[in-house]
Amino acid sequence: MKKLVIAAGTGFLGQALISHFENKVEDIVVLTRGKSTAKKNVRYLHWDAKSLTGWEAELENADVLVNLAGKSVDCRYTEKNKNEIMASRIDSTVILNKAVLQCTYPPKYWLNSSTATIYRHSTDKQMDEVNGEIGHDFSMNVAKVWEKAFFQTETPNTKKTALRTSIVLGKKGGAFIPLKRLAQLGFGGKQGSGKQFVSWIHEKDFARAIDYILNKEMEGVVNVVSPTPIPNRDFMKAIRERVNAPFGIPIGESLLKIGAGVIGTETELVLKSRNVIPKRLTDNGFKFIYGDLQKALSRL
Repeated sequence: MKKLVIAAGTGFLGQALISHFENKVEDIVVLTRGKSTAKKNVRYLHWDAKSLTGWEAELENADVLVNLAGKSVDCRYTEKNKNEIMASRIDSTVILNKAVLQCTYPPKYWLNSSTATIYRHSTDKQMDEVNGEIGHDFSMNVAKVWEKAFFQTETPNTKKTALRTSIVLGKKGGAFIPLKRLAQLGFGGKQGSGKQFVSWIHEKDFARAIDYILNKEMEGVVNVVSPTPIPNRDFMKAIRERVNAPFGIPIGESLLKIGAGVIGTETELVLKSRNVIPKRLTDNGFKFIYGDLQKALSRL
């Protein structure tokens, strides 16, 4: 690969991809709302994620485009925040579609973020790309509209894949750091009933999966999750054991609602059962390094 463009690549996931690809790709261009800078073979170029202002020229002759743009869902679902969550995903996807179509030599491949939250709350059934059941609420509707905006514009010379990603666990970002701190403070017990499933993936496997999807030219939708979703009570127990916490106070749903209000987030992030498996990845031969939670946590 000669050229990789990562839209909104300054965050946790973008840095995981840069770390994985920086020695494999000649030129990495990161589209960012920040200032334009350069470091080794990584160039940072300003964009506003909703209009064509010159950055689109970087898509010419790119091998791969990865779009990670989207306001964090770790916030209260006020009308203002809900509008921003939706708009940040749709606007960036729409403008990238427009930019790709204007290219004389467009990217060969485009991977666009999506979310494993597109599937319904499930404790009874594992959700894969073929038989997964998509429900109806704010988060699932955002995912559906997002994927529609991505796929409804045909790009004849650019292959497309939507990445239905779960919770990504990393050393310097993602969900692991706040959960570890919670366990260290003694609040690492089950959250809610503890029966809800957690679909997760280690940051290294996330980046490796992206690489694998490209090599296998897997178009359509792909669940980027570990093969072992785990109940919340077992997930939190594993974290407690890893940080040597002597006990973990469980946090009931009522207290979670109060706490979520205090820190400005939503209980859905921990109470929804995301029981998702990576059928397409495993069917295509992908081997997880950190498919087991204990092994993933030991690495972190």
